[in-house]
Amino acid sequence: MAKVVSKDESWGKSIQVDNVQVLANSSVDVPEIYIRPDLDMGTGKISDEKLPIIDMSLLLNSNFSFEECSKLDLACKQWGFFQLVNHGIDDELMDKMEGDLKEFFKLPLEEKEVFAPVTGGLQGYGQKLNVNEEKLEWHDLLFLITRPLDSKNLRFWPTHPPSFRSTLEQYSLELKRVSQCLFEVIAKNLGLKPETLLKRVDDYQGIRMHYYPPCSKASKVLGLNPHSDVGVLTLLHQVGDVQGLQIKRNGKWLPVEPIPHAFVVNISDVLEIWTNGKYASVEHRVTVNNKKERLSIATHHRPKADGMVGPLKELMQGDDQEEHYYKTMTFEEYIQLYLSGKVEGKRHMNSMRIISKSYIDA
Repeated sequence: MAKVVSKDESWGKSIQVDNVQVLANSSVDVPEIYIRPDLDMGTGKISDEKLPIIDMSLLLNSNFSFEECSKLDLACKQWGFFQLVNHGIDDELMDKMEGDLKEFFKLPLEEKEVFAPVTGGLQGYGQKLNVNEEKLEWHDLLFLITRPLDSKNLRFWPTHPPSFRSTLEQYSLELKRVSQCLFEVIAKNLGLKPETLLKRVDDYQGIRMHYYPPCSKASKVLGLNPHSDVGVLTLLHQVGDVQGLQIKRNGKWLPVEPIPHAFVVNISDVLEIWTNGKYASVEHRVTVNNKKERLSIATHHRPKADGMVGPLKELMQGDDQEEHYYKTMTFEEYIQLYLSGKVEGKRHMNSMRIISKSYIDA
């Protein structure tokens, strides 16, 4: 049984749960705490639309395309999600990252638990922060902070396979390059100087590596509850060809098909707030398969803890010309707000919405 990190009450609550991978491989029936009797799997309601695909090679200075830049802007406004291809990360490195992660999750539980979080911490293998939830999610997790460099704690970085650490180092560095490019182009699309966003985004990179075992009652469980991401931007690497990610689109659940070596990029809550709603963070969830495992690597970017979250002054059209729809607070205060209640899609954003003259300097 994997122990869960205990956290201060202001950061939600943690409980002790069984390792999901072990449950999936046992003859024990799926525990009731995972079962959702009224779960809507979207039967007959799933949209057949496809996420926009953005070619990052056409956003680089040497090959810049105004058309591709405009496509990115529309994707951020109308979808909140897009697939990113031709991002410049070598296929071999992405394959190596996938392979090393698979090897880690194949290890016996006792070997993986060597990297379990310490009391009061979040980094490591197997933790489950239960934010006032009645039902648990069907996954195990390896969470590591890879940037800034002084926040890395190798105590939680797997040593098997032997190449894991060096592979993750290279992967992390490449992701930093990709994210910086996206922030620069997004800033230009918003009419901002690139440094305006770059200075507000902390040099933070948190990587959540999820393992979703197959489940005999897959139609009654969720890998991740419906939610939106609380940071600025998320880059998701879907490992393999097993579909699981779904986004809320016009009231329907749209499955996101994996594209080999692509990233699924989504706008997170803070970027929606900074843009006063021009860009949208979108509710999404993860389903599980009844026969096949699924793995994913989600890289999160966020503001500094004391950085301000609120509409950017330079994006507003004047004190009397545009309403300001969101409150202003520090990112740390926003996290406290998010974790103080039950995670239900984007319900937490209701506490941030106002109509007033509130903004922050860009």
